[in-house]
Amino acid sequence: MIETTIKKQKKPSISHKTRRKIWSYLVLISIAIVIGVPFYWMLATALRSPDQILQLPPSWIPNPISFENFPKVFEEIPFARFIGNTFVLEFWNILGQLFATTLVAYGFSRFRFPGRDVLFLILLATLMIPNTITLVPQFVMFAKLGLTNSYLPLILPSFAGSPYLIFLMRQYMLTIPLEYDEAALLDGANRIQVLWHVILPLCVPALVLVTVFTFVDVWNDFLRPLVYINDPQKFTVSIGLAFFQGAKFTAWEMLMAGSLIAMLPPAILFFITQKRLMGGISMTGRKG
Repeated sequence: MIETTIKKQKKPSISHKTRRKIWSYLVLISIAIVIGVPFYWMLATALRSPDQILQLPPSWIPNPISFENFPKVFEEIPFARFIGNTFVLEFWNILGQLFATTLVAYGFSRFRFPGRDVLFLILLATLMIPNTITLVPQFVMFAKLGLTNSYLPLILPSFAGSPYLIFLMRQYMLTIPLEYDEAALLDGANRIQVLWHVILPLCVPALVLVTVFTFVDVWNDFLRPLVYINDPQKFTVSIGLAFFQGAKFTAWEMLMAGSLIAMLPPAILFFITQKRLMGGISMTGRKG
């Protein structure tokens, strides 16, 4: 008698690597949902009519969808002028930061002089001083100089550089081999020419990093323009959004619409520069 044996096929088990991948995707999806829900609620609020704002229970999808809030932002307040004012500040602040940050970082990374390390430690120590502490002395100084209600108090500090950005730029310049400088000096270049023709072309990712950080910092700055600017025609975007918030009433649909419009320039800048921005710190200065 021939006995037949039936071999049961074992189901392939999920490997440890696949399980880790699945859990990674689940975690990333959960984080994306947590981050994305507030942005969706902002968009949904901007597309609601005033009657739907305080509706209970709140609806996730506006019905009907209203796009009138976006043009109303420019009708209720001179929002376009506020955007233009902010871009003026952006231009001069970015120019000042690039100028000062590059020169100071170049000095700390390429020159050897007595007290260099001590000065660099003092520079890093200033990172522990909150900006609100220096706000009052700076205001008193600019007030005595008669510079209040102008953009100069918001621009001049950038030409002194930011300690954090100087630190990032200096660390990036340290990755560039000194042989490049020596070769250029042997060819007859001076130090400024070495900086302009050798160092800066290799520091493009770090320069992009300085530009983006400065842009976002100036664009979101609310306190300093509020302290120095008194003329409503000179207000910036962040102050303009505060017009929709009152002590007794807040136009939430207008505030959310204005906030979405204000988010566009930083978002566009990030998507344009994201490749170089990500490599601003991790990439080395050596070009193959």
